[in-house]
Amino acid sequence: MTLSPHPNPLPGGEGLGVRANITPMTLYSVQYGDTTIEYQLSFAARKTLAIEVHPDLRVTVRAPEGSELETIRQKVKKRVPWILRQQRQFESYLPKLPPRQYVSGETHRYLGRQYRLKVSEGDAEGVKLSRGFFFITVRDKSDTERVKTLLIDWYRQQAERVFRERLYVCLTKLRFLQLEQPELEIRQMETRWGSCTPEGKILLNLRLMQVPKESIDYVVMHELCHLKEHNHSRRFYELLNRVMPDWRAKRERLNALEVS
Repeated sequence: MTLSPHPNPLPGGEGLGVRANITPMTLYSVQYGDTTIEYQLSFAARKTLAIEVHPDLRVTVRAPEGSELETIRQKVKKRVPWILRQQRQFESYLPKLPPRQYVSGETHRYLGRQYRLKVSEGDAEGVKLSRGFFFITVRDKSDTERVKTLLIDWYRQQAERVFRERLYVCLTKLRFLQLEQPELEIRQMETRWGSCTPEGKILLNLRLMQVPKESIDYVVMHELCHLKEHNHSRRFYELLNRVMPDWRAKRERLNALEVS
C-alpha cells in the first residue's frame, strides 16, 4: 500500500486573538493530531456556536457576532472526534460511483469532495474548478473520450503540486530519520494506492487525487517508512505507529472510499 495554500487566512496567523470581523463563509482549519479539519466560518446574531457536518462532508460553523477566532478554533477542536464520526457516517451513505460517462451533470471527486461536470463547447479546451463545478471546454462535447482525457490531464497537473506538497509535509515529520528526498512518480494503478521501489522511488496512484488530503498523507507516510524499513516487519509498524498513531483509522477510511 502503499497543502494547497488556503485562499483565506488560517487561525494561528496574524489575526489570532483579534475580534473577528469576517465576511460570511470564510475558510479556516484546525489541526487535531495528524488530521486537518477545514471548516467554513460565518457570524450571526446568536448566543451559541453551532457546528454542522453536511452530507458532502463539508463542515460549517456559525458563531456569535464578536467571537474571537481563537475561542472558535478551540471549540471546533474539542468537537473534532464528533466531526470525524459524522463524516464517516455520511461517507457510508455516499452514492456508489456509476460507470463514468463524462457528460454534464455527472459528479467526480476531488480531494474528498464531489463536483458536477459542466461541459461546453469552445476552441480553448481546458478544465476549471470553480463554485462547486468542473467547467470543461471541449471542441465537441459529444466526444466524451476527449472530455475524459482533459479531466485526467487536469488531475495529473494538480497531482504534481499536491503530492509534492504532501510529500514535503510528511518528510518534515520524519526529519529524525534524515531521509533524502525520494523521486516521486505518478501512475494510474488498479490495485495499489502506492508503492516504494527497491531503488527508493515512491509511486503514487493518480486516483488519490479523489480522496481527502489526510488519506494521501497516510499513503505517503506509509511509503516513506518503507525507505527505512523495506518490508512489513515489526520495526516497520513500530515506526509507522510512532509517526502516525491513527494510521489504522486513516487506512480504513481510505479503503472505504470508492474512486473511479
